[in-house]
This record gives sequence, C-alpha cells and structure tokens, in this order.
Amino acid sequence: MSDYSAPIALITGATSGIGRVTAIELARRGYCVVLLARSADKAAAVQAEIAALPGAAPAEVLLADLADLGQVRYAAAQFNARYPRLDVLLNNAGLILDARRQTSPDGYELGLATNYLGPFLLTALLLDKLRQSPAARIVNVASEAYHLARPQLDDLQAERHYGAARVYANTKLFNILFTQELARRLRAHGIANVTTNALHPGVIASGFGGQSGNWLARLIQLARPFLRTAEEGAQTSIYLATDARVADVSGGYFSDKKPVAVRHSFNTPANVRQLWEATEELVGVGLLA
Repeated sequence: MSDYSAPIALITGATSGIGRVTAIELARRGYCVVLLARSADKAAAVQAEIAALPGAAPAEVLLADLADLGQVRYAAAQFNARYPRLDVLLNNAGLILDARRQTSPDGYELGLATNYLGPFLLTALLLDKLRQSPAARIVNVASEAYHLARPQLDDLQAERHYGAARVYANTKLFNILFTQELARRLRAHGIANVTTNALHPGVIASGFGGQSGNWLARLIQLARPFLRTAEEGAQTSIYLATDARVADVSGGYFSDKKPVAVRHSFNTPANVRQLWEATEELVGVGLLA
C-alpha cells in the first residue's frame, strides 16, 4: 500500500500548460500528486517527468473528462476509496470552444460543463476528504476574462445567445463567484480547516484556445510573443496551494500573488444564490446548503 503521509494534491488539467508545471512543482516540494486527466498517454508523460525528480513520490492518475459528470462521479468515488484525505484540490482544467455550440454527454453546453459544472461537482464530491485534512486548500483557476462576462440566469446553457468567448468569460466569472460563495458557506458551517481561493494566471503563451478560431483565441495568438510562459503563469497557483502566508485566507481572487477586487454587475447576493441553486440542480448534488 502506498504511503500517504505526504500532503496529497489532486490537480485537473495537469497534462499541459500551467497545470503540468504546477503538478511538477508540487511533486518537487514533496506532495503526492494525483493527476486527473482525459488522456492516459499525456498523464503518463507527466508521470515520467515527476518520476525523474530526485526524491519525488510517484504521481498517480485518475482518468476522467470533466465535461462528463458521470466520469467525474466515478473519478471522485475512486479517489474517496483510495486516499485518506485531500490536502489540495486544484481545479485548473478549462477550455475555449469554437464557433459551433456543442453539448456534453449530459446534454449541457460543453464550455459550461467543462469549466464550471465539472469542477463544482468534483469539489462537492471530494469535500469530505478535504475536511479530513488538517488544513485543506481549494484553488480555482479563473481569468480576468471574467470582465467580459454577460451571464443570464435564464440562459445558462447559452441556447439563445451563444458565443465561445462569451461562454468562456461567463464560466470564469462563475468560477470566481463559486469560490467566494463556497468560502462564505464554509465559514457559515464552521468548517475552518478548508479554504478556497481563485486566481488569474495571466495570459499564457501556450496552445490554449488555439483550435477554437474565435476572436479571443486569435487575439491571444497574435500577442503570443508578449505573453507569459507556463512557468510564470503557474506561480500564483503554486502560491495559493502551498504558501503559509495565505494559509488562513479564503474567498480571495489573486493575480501575481496579490489579492484583487472582483468587480462585476452580476456579482450580487441574489444572483449568486440563484446561480448556486441552479448549479446544484444541474449536477444533481447539493453543496453546503
């Protein structure tokens, strides 16, 4: 049986970009890293990189597509059966789609399912394991693209007003609001050993969004020579996952390791409550009601 005395970190989207860099750095710092990935081959490549680190524990893999809520449930059940606790949950995976509206296996708009519903469900299903940690951290990767969000509570699936960039911006706003509301509910339930924070990693010079063909992706590709490397972009994720200075901080939104105010007209208590309730209904699980 594996020795899980080291802190355990589960990272989504850990096979490329800032997720990969974060996984490798946490392994270097002594964490037992669990990679939640869609591709077994890509996960194996990151496993090999971690195995080459002196003294690092072998990385472990759970296969799941976050857009498929059935797969998320199965992966969470596997984690809950295998591990004694969870010390860091890093919801890093995300995507920008193309101009054609697509749906997930559950029939939900694919960007919403991948970027928001999947992470929400994963967090809900792993909360008991997070509570078994003496000091657990939930880190949600968002984006300053949230400023472009124009969500409508009666059109969360973007059936009337679809645009790939708009969906991406909406889901990044939802990630931030989820973080803030989760922090509030954790405090209201007296759960002091679990914190949650969100972050903007910067705009990264990677292949992210390159296949989508929308205006935001084209802008990113044009600006590529001036963008951050994945190593630079991962620093705030690593900071929020490991640094003692933010051990007791919860509900924050960070950029360059500094807290940043969240300003958006949608961010009202009534809208956040309705969004939370609608999300619980879509994923079929309640979270700290």
